Amino acid sequence: MDFQVVIPVLISFGISALLGPVVIPFLKKLKMGQTERVEGVQSHLKKAGTPTMGGVMFLVSTVITALFYVKDYPKIIPVLFLTLGFGLIGFLDDYLKVVLRRSDGLLAWQKLILQVVVTGIFTFYILNYTDISLTMRIPFWSGHYLDLGWLAVPLLFFAVIGTVNGVNFTDGVDGLASSVTLIVAVFFTVVSIGLKSGIEPFTCAVVGGLMGFLLYNVYPAKVFMGDTGSLALGGFVAGCAYMMQMPLFILIVGLIYLVEVLSVMIQVTYFKATHGKRIFRMTPIHHHFELGGWSETRVVAVFSIITAIMCLIGLLAL
Repeated sequence: MDFQVVIPVLISFGISALLGPVVIPFLKKLKMGQTERVEGVQSHLKKAGTPTMGGVMFLVSTVITALFYVKDYPKIIPVLFLTLGFGLIGFLDDYLKVVLRRSDGLLAWQKLILQVVVTGIFTFYILNYTDISLTMRIPFWSGHYLDLGWLAVPLLFFAVIGTVNGVNFTDGVDGLASSVTLIVAVFFTVVSIGLKSGIEPFTCAVVGGLMGFLLYNVYPAKVFMGDTGSLALGGFVAGCAYMMQMPLFILIVGLIYLVEVLSVMIQVTYFKATHGKRIFRMTPIHHHFELGGWSETRVVAVFSIITAIMCLIGLLAL
């Protein structure tokens, strides 16, 4: 148990924490400063110049740690691929934005095509090289599975890309996406051990990597994860869920990601329908609370507590 649970947390934490003093000054040199929108939350304007792309810290620590375990735990491979694949898409997006000064980074269609390709390879691999079925565990109905037949494949694409973009929207307050996903990663670790699914060395590596990263990412953040980090974490959450036949559980344990996405969709739809009226002060919804007077630390604390409670409900739902 120590070998596949405790050790990967410690290795990944150590690498991630040690990378901080090396990576952060390097990102600053590359002028990878976060540009804050003038029309955004005014308190965020002081963050201009904070380096972004810090997600490489936990991405590197997680990948290195996973390599020690891949031989004995082959089920790590698809989750590692999805995490790294989406992380690389995010890295490319950040690089174009920050280094090459292309304000919008990857265009929406370019990003979508890359996400579809990465998800497609993941789907092909689990269908052809693992014994994982696309039937899904039904929450609160132990031992029962939902079998959608061929519809399970388009649903997989929707679930993976939706989750990735949900985590991306959640990343907007110091330490928010990393804290919420750290709790989700602990949930997946507990479930993986219980189900003997064989991916716990990787979930533990993510736990350790995020703890190391949070040393530099809690308020006031010395570094932001950027799309490099948020897309990678989205790939991780979706990959774990599918490896344990638990995509329906993303709606429970990933409630915060879901609410963040829905807040944006509701706001945009309402804004267009009413020609300029808004439901929320600003979206994604964490900014709504900030503009209502919540501090960043309060937003992170409340959203993390909600996630912890939803993860406990997720365990009950098994």
